[in-house]
Amino acid sequence: MPVTGPPGPLVGSGWLAERLGAPGLLVFDASVGGHRDAGQRIPGARPFDIDGALSDHSVPLPHAMPGPAGFTEELRSLGLRTGDTVVVYDGAGNYSSARAWWMLRAMGFDRVAVLDGGLPGWVAAGLPLESGAPTPAAERGDFTAVPRAGLVVGADEVAHALTDPASAVFDARTRERFLGTAPEPRAGLRGGHMPGAVSLPFGEIQREGGLMRPAAELRGVFAALAGDRRRLYFSCGSGVTACVLALGAELAGYRELAVYDGSWSEWGMPSEQRPVVTGHPS
Repeated sequence: MPVTGPPGPLVGSGWLAERLGAPGLLVFDASVGGHRDAGQRIPGARPFDIDGALSDHSVPLPHAMPGPAGFTEELRSLGLRTGDTVVVYDGAGNYSSARAWWMLRAMGFDRVAVLDGGLPGWVAAGLPLESGAPTPAAERGDFTAVPRAGLVVGADEVAHALTDPASAVFDARTRERFLGTAPEPRAGLRGGHMPGAVSLPFGEIQREGGLMRPAAELRGVFAALAGDRRRLYFSCGSGVTACVLALGAELAGYRELAVYDGSWSEWGMPSEQRPVVTGHPS
């Protein structure tokens, strides 16, 4: 029988294993970097290539959101149909799969969930794998991207949020990069953070193995840092792990969420002349 849709933004390996191969269920491998093209995947998974076709390479920023026409074309080539259900995962556990989840939602597709623990969790559960080249879609999909305003934002919206008492801007980078005590991995970027931003390294909302912390714990983490602010913005190095925080906030019950697409790769450029501070917030 066709899959009726995920029970929420996160599913476990058992949930996926019971439905793998069902009509209307697509599995996307959203791995990046060294985990991309690793040669092993969940059976039937197709590449959601954030490093490649699913970033806009016409701009000088890594992992920039593609336009709706390019996004539509790529997802149709992956066989996505409007009524399908999608599960996304990555080879690191939960690193870049949340980016694919957020991109699909930002482009108007809601029947998508992240696989908790990703490929390492799948392997640890003793579930089957396949190797070799991925099997292409048997036929093109009919999905059409309809961008939703406000889910992916730019530097001006973030600058406004930093002064808005109803908003909080979270930074998913390591604490050392936030403080400016560790160098940025991308050459030429300034160290430090946005004035008024909140540090929450994405790994702190996960348990061992790339599993997300329980919803009750996530509520406590976000409430302690956001207070009564309900509109949350997320930034990181290039807009990827910011989406892990967005996933955590969604699980914690927050609904007014936005990801800063350019993230520190844009804000930290000297040419941007955006304010940057170092050290612990006062």
